[in-house]
Amino acid sequence: MQLNNAPIDEVRHLWEQACAQLQLQLSPAVYNTWIVSNPVTSLNYLENNNCLATITSPTAFHSTNLKKNLHLQIKQALDKVTGKNCEIEYVVGTITFVPATSSKSKVHQMGFTTIKKTIQPELAKTQFRSSQSIDSFFTKSQKDFEDSKKFSQSPRVEDLFSENILSSASEDRVAALIRAVGLRKDYTFETFAVSTTNEMAHAAATAVSNRPGTAYNPLFLYGGVGVGKTHLMHAIGSNILHNDPNKKIIYCTGEEFTNEIVHSIQKKNTSQFKSRYRNADVLLIDDIQFIAGKNAVQEEFFHTFNALNKQQSQIVLTSDRPPHEMLLLENRLRSRFEAGLMIDIQIPSFELRTAILLVKAKAIGLSIPIDIAKTIAAKVESARKIEGVITSIRSEVELKGKLINNELINALLDTEIIEKHQNINSSPTEIIKTVADHYKLKQTALKGKRRVKSLVTARHIAMYLLKNELSLPLVEIGRWFSGRDHTSVLHAVRKIEKDLKTNDVIMRDVSALRTTLLLTSR
Repeated sequence: MQLNNAPIDEVRHLWEQACAQLQLQLSPAVYNTWIVSNPVTSLNYLENNNCLATITSPTAFHSTNLKKNLHLQIKQALDKVTGKNCEIEYVVGTITFVPATSSKSKVHQMGFTTIKKTIQPELAKTQFRSSQSIDSFFTKSQKDFEDSKKFSQSPRVEDLFSENILSSASEDRVAALIRAVGLRKDYTFETFAVSTTNEMAHAAATAVSNRPGTAYNPLFLYGGVGVGKTHLMHAIGSNILHNDPNKKIIYCTGEEFTNEIVHSIQKKNTSQFKSRYRNADVLLIDDIQFIAGKNAVQEEFFHTFNALNKQQSQIVLTSDRPPHEMLLLENRLRSRFEAGLMIDIQIPSFELRTAILLVKAKAIGLSIPIDIAKTIAAKVESARKIEGVITSIRSEVELKGKLINNELINALLDTEIIEKHQNINSSPTEIIKTVADHYKLKQTALKGKRRVKSLVTARHIAMYLLKNELSLPLVEIGRWFSGRDHTSVLHAVRKIEKDLKTNDVIMRDVSALRTTLLLTSR
């Protein structure tokens, strides 16, 4: 129901505010050609905090292009300046005013000389620095003015439709869509390091992004903290938008989904919530385990899932555990999650952590030597924590002017950056067995007194793990290895601690053993 029409002066003012935002988002050619010449000419306020804006264009070509390529940016700008949910009607007709450029046109019509004569008396009262006279001020200002005048001129047709301009406009649009959905622009497939622990998840995510709704639906990724689940989810969304900017994508966390449902129930507006989610082309929900145990939320998600699945919309979910371990998850949801492709993303290996660190550092223009990258990867197991380490290194370099060297890295890792290891709930027997299996040795040989080099290295690592992970006394550790005294155990522990800083093989073996122990002690 239409309530009232906004006065023309108010329409002009709101459109100028919207244009100020659009000018920051779009390239000059796109802004001057498609925004300036196609203004909002009327605004009708409706019920339920809605409004209808009419954009008038000189030709059908302008109107069609505006609706197809710039609708989202214009709507977001109008929503912000009006504080309402704006629908936009595109019409072809006579344009009565172009407020977005009126002030600029006035300045150009006056000319710089007129402006100078007008404001020079006022500038004479201003206290200039000794090195800056009024004339020098105008000399610089005149150059800026001429540049801005040149900048604001309408582009030639051949310039407007050049490959560079069209490509830039397309990229601008996709970037705006990615921001609007809530995706991180740096979480792409190009910045995702792949190894044996996540290659299947990467391949499946790539396939889903190229053929949404037909390849692996739903896609369910699960694993511990910092293994790359969220990165892959964001990469899927970004790639889909690059392939088809018209796809309607919704990204949220399980908690946000829950809060939206609760809010819509409180406001008695569940129909709007249902319409938004059930008409999506792609639904991405991070940490879906959050909805377990919440009956009303599970009920709504069940119907949303069915609606999207029926229309072949793509669903991608992430969780910190597989569906069968979500004890409070309804069976009907569990069966639907398990009907798609489920992939367990393992804790990143030492090599993968090193690669992740180098890729992320390069993305922000930070050059980290390979030996230092290995030192960090040996001590930091979470990919998410690696981002924190990189941020800390960057701040030390940019804010304090420090060099990236072993001294800086060791200082950072020995203080607040290095995370505490996840607890390994293993017994001494399990640790010794795991080490023996890793090196293909018998447990009796590992605990015995023979001093063959291969045995000694494995034995030292086992002692190191018992001390570092279980905090066993040196004397007790010695008893597990044919009654060795505490000095022998101390020597073994210190030897491994030293090797972890310089020996790639030891770094890799200890990392692999910890990963195995973490998985088997869940």
